[in-house]
Amino acid sequence: MNRSNASSVSHAFLATALLASVIFTAAVASGQGAGGDLQAKIAALKQSVAANQQKLHQYRWLETTQLTLNGNAKPATESMCQYGPDGKVQKSPMSPPQAQQAPSGGRFKQRIVAKKKEEMKDYMGQVKTLLAMYVPPDPQRMQQAFQQQKVSLVPGGGSGVAQIVFKDYAQPGDQMTISFNTADKKISALNVNTYMDNPQDVVTLAVHFASLPDSTNYVQESVLNATAKKLVVTTTNSGYQPI
Repeated sequence: MNRSNASSVSHAFLATALLASVIFTAAVASGQGAGGDLQAKIAALKQSVAANQQKLHQYRWLETTQLTLNGNAKPATESMCQYGPDGKVQKSPMSPPQAQQAPSGGRFKQRIVAKKKEEMKDYMGQVKTLLAMYVPPDPQRMQQAFQQQKVSLVPGGGSGVAQIVFKDYAQPGDQMTISFNTADKKISALNVNTYMDNPQDVVTLAVHFASLPDSTNYVQESVLNATAKKLVVTTTNSGYQPI
């Protein structure tokens, strides 16, 4: 190979190497920018949740729960709610207790009916405990998911709305998607796909938020669907009043 050809090969190699370096640097910068943007949104989301919870502690409200089992709607129940000193929601039933109709049949059938009611009561308690891990979102769990790189941004959330997806948030295989208004710093919707002890016992939750006149964000409606139990629980919150 003569000097001219060797020089051409050398220049071509250097140009290729330089181009690869530029592409790699741009890719790294883009990745860092996306990560920084996600980190900023997570930080804003955590701050918003913490500040909003403090505001909600200053209110009482009416909770209406409608349970549908096997396609049959049960009588709705109402409770007056507010946060207690321990930070948990305290509920005072507003609806008069429903008259319990004695099941027809012999004692054996009555025991079966009573057992099913007790099982459903226990199941609802377990569901309540499970969903408390998602609503309201826990800042520590969100930060942990971010550090484990199990958080992503999904495009298409609309103008000013970020769709933030958390995987393995509370237990392996679950997913929580939060629609976060980055301008108002408020959650507009939250969707959860999770399960009870058995992954086949799927539980989904769709939550819609609204705002009070002082900008406090609250759960306006939530719809829980426990497919395995053919159970749908719709909860609406209204009548917010300062304590």
